[in-house]
Amino acid sequence: MAREGAGLFAAFRVLGRFSGPVPHVLRYHGRHREFYLAAAVGRSVHTYNVSTPRPGNTLPQDITCLAADRMLIFASYDNILHAFARNKEVVHTYEGHKARIHLLQPFGDHVISVDVDNVLIVWNIQSEEEYLQISFDKATFAVSALLHPSTYLNKILLGSEQGTLQLWNIRSNKLLYSFPGWGLAVTTLEQAPAVDVVAVGLVSGHIIVHNIKFDETLMKFQQDWGPITAISFRTADGHPVMAAGSPVGHIALWDLEEKKLMCQMQDAHSTAIAGMSFVPGEPLLITNGADNALRVWIFDGPGGTGRVLRSRMGHSAPPTKIRYHGQNGEQILSAGQDGTLQSFSTVHEKFNKSLGRGSINKKKSKKKGLKLDTMALPPITAFASEVAHQSDWDGIIACHQGYITCTTWNYQKTSMGAHKLRPEEFSKYKPIDIYATAVDITSCGNFAVIGMSTGQVDVYNMQSGIHRGRYGKEKAHEGAIRGVAVDGLNQLVITAGSEGLIKFWKFKTKDLVYSTELPSSPSGILLHRDSGILGVAFDDFTISVLDIETRKIVRTFSGHHGRINDMTFSPDGRWLVTSSMDCSIKTWDLPSGCLIDCFLVDSAAVSLTMSPTGDFLASAHVDDLGIYLWSNRSLFSLVSLRPLPADYEPSLVTLPSTCPMQDVDVSGDEEPCDEMIEYVSPEQLGEQLVTLSLLPESRWKNLLNLDIIKKKNKPREPPKVPKSAPFFIPTVPGLIPRYVPPEEENDTQSKVVSLGVLAQKSDFYIHLEEALSTNKYKAPLDLLKSLGPSNIEIELRGLAPEGGGSMEVMLSFLRMIGMMLNKKYNFELAQAYLALFLKLHLKILSSEPKLLEELSKLSMQLEETWIHLQSLFNQSLCVLTYMKSALL
Repeated sequence: MAREGAGLFAAFRVLGRFSGPVPHVLRYHGRHREFYLAAAVGRSVHTYNVSTPRPGNTLPQDITCLAADRMLIFASYDNILHAFARNKEVVHTYEGHKARIHLLQPFGDHVISVDVDNVLIVWNIQSEEEYLQISFDKATFAVSALLHPSTYLNKILLGSEQGTLQLWNIRSNKLLYSFPGWGLAVTTLEQAPAVDVVAVGLVSGHIIVHNIKFDETLMKFQQDWGPITAISFRTADGHPVMAAGSPVGHIALWDLEEKKLMCQMQDAHSTAIAGMSFVPGEPLLITNGADNALRVWIFDGPGGTGRVLRSRMGHSAPPTKIRYHGQNGEQILSAGQDGTLQSFSTVHEKFNKSLGRGSINKKKSKKKGLKLDTMALPPITAFASEVAHQSDWDGIIACHQGYITCTTWNYQKTSMGAHKLRPEEFSKYKPIDIYATAVDITSCGNFAVIGMSTGQVDVYNMQSGIHRGRYGKEKAHEGAIRGVAVDGLNQLVITAGSEGLIKFWKFKTKDLVYSTELPSSPSGILLHRDSGILGVAFDDFTISVLDIETRKIVRTFSGHHGRINDMTFSPDGRWLVTSSMDCSIKTWDLPSGCLIDCFLVDSAAVSLTMSPTGDFLASAHVDDLGIYLWSNRSLFSLVSLRPLPADYEPSLVTLPSTCPMQDVDVSGDEEPCDEMIEYVSPEQLGEQLVTLSLLPESRWKNLLNLDIIKKKNKPREPPKVPKSAPFFIPTVPGLIPRYVPPEEENDTQSKVVSLGVLAQKSDFYIHLEEALSTNKYKAPLDLLKSLGPSNIEIELRGLAPEGGGSMEVMLSFLRMIGMMLNKKYNFELAQAYLALFLKLHLKILSSEPKLLEELSKLSMQLEETWIHLQSLFNQSLCVLTYMKSALL
């Protein structure tokens, strides 16, 4: 949603979210003859035909319950139930529950919902009315599972936390039968392929396959991994198999014919199995969990165990660091607390890839499995990537939390790389209190620079992993390294230490070039290589910007009220975007040194990165699995980049959902803010300034050469007279054609008249006559400005007595030029009009004393203005020549 006013960033969509703790649902589409999977992801519902996701509509809060029938998908949040049609629009809303809904069951033309206060409501789907409401006593029967047994008309089976089950007829509102149960809470109910048979999952890990017609237990199984979270039966393909999910992420497969455990699929998910469903008629099992993964397993191998056929997965723990990879702005690398490094595509989910989990020894890790892996490396805290040479050797370098060894990663092979980089003196043993804190990779992709908590900074070759030297004799800084950066040409290495120093080193010779003390201890640095600008975040929540050419602090920003988590530059280096633990994301304009945008989010952004193409800002947040994209509105709409006032109150912005959001045009109903009103330039900015007109050069530049142009354009042969000449109504000369009124035509008394009497007075002539008495020359000047060069010449010729004019009008014209020179506007027009006037009427002007007097005044005015302008031109030319020739 776009913010009130014109915010710089608008919520677009979230990447890397595929599944949540809500069980998925499988539905069959009769017309498409395909099975569709619906999964709740935060506030949205995604539908897949097992491979292609389509994000649906977004609800105001996170979805807590999901169900589907043949036509609709039902999703609830808190105490409200919604129905989606065509995976998009909310077509029905059911309000009536007082507490959070936790069970849903579509039921023909009705849908049943149960809330945590133990109230069951049967809704009519189309009319949205309550058909029936039943309240249960929580102490004796707390509803925990709900099922409509196959072929049982109007009947539902309810499971309880007390362990008893009840069969109800909903139409007559009668309790038909109460099952004594097994004294343990029922967690799930699932219909078996056989009629009357139901699988009951218990909190103890027992699965009871029960015949509800005769109240008889057919078989009993037990899992050792805690309560049963989900059950599914493999149907219609000749394999009597039941799968059961557990809270630790394992799946057990039971052979129903031999009544024994067939196999186990350990660590199918890293969290509880939320939903499981076999695709009818196919050897496919779909599972989802809160670890943000959807997996399709195929059972085509020996032993009955499944392998992953397709999957969609993001981070199972929140991302800690995100960075755009490459220059096309299509991939975002993300390191998560789950220890994995993943690449998310901003174009389509099918281009996502996981580079895997960091491991000390890959072979041993594979043998142990996820849960028992002692070889797993801690989560990545910082990384740097470069696309140059990434197809030849590893292009990513990463350091891990509290770990001395840095790892390399290969983007092309989507795996951990060949090298483990650590100082030689620690090759025999690994100290606990020394660890890598900062990394950078050169723009050529050949070298990695690694900073340690001890203050030492090392360079390694990315291709061979060989140590290539160290900055400083023993260590570069006394304190821990808070940031390292290499410039774009491999000339300088910049290091920042916790003791408050920033140092510049020669990359090749490792010599110290310059060292400066910072106003406070730095918490991180970021270099914009193209412009040589270094952003430094401090522990006192301020930010400084350093120019690496002059090595001076050029900007200082303060305004955050919490630790600065991350910074990112816009591609052109004009903006610095920062995020802080105060939950704000601020954009600073470097040329003006002002804050131009600020907004608040629900949870603080731990990492930020801006696209190399400038179209998106990506953010990762505290305790959130997604990567959120914000579109840069300045690329496609009018956005104010004026400094925000000191008392500006940032507004809270909702994080994007999984559906791409359209930018809302906020200018519709609201009054446009004063700063966004289009600026109209006045005719003259200041009276002392010489101002030119805005007319195109063609209107005034060729006035002196009109006779030459006419000669050039003269036709070589006379035009042929048409056989019957058309009748033309006489028109008044001017840019806008106007017809001569009939009464003007009849003014002439005699047929033999002088040219002066025949010539009619034009509008320009009349305005000049009036201006002699009023001394206001705006009207004749505006009229002259609207005419073309030929018409201007005709008007000026007509001012002389032989052209039907008079000496007074000629004097008036000269005064108009004088007024233009006085006011110093339309300067080039004054010159052009006066030059043409002098060319046309030089003889008359020289013989008339009054006109000569006026001309001498004009000459003095012109002289003064030109001397002033000439001195300014000379000054500017002098400065320009110096700038070009001087050695800076």
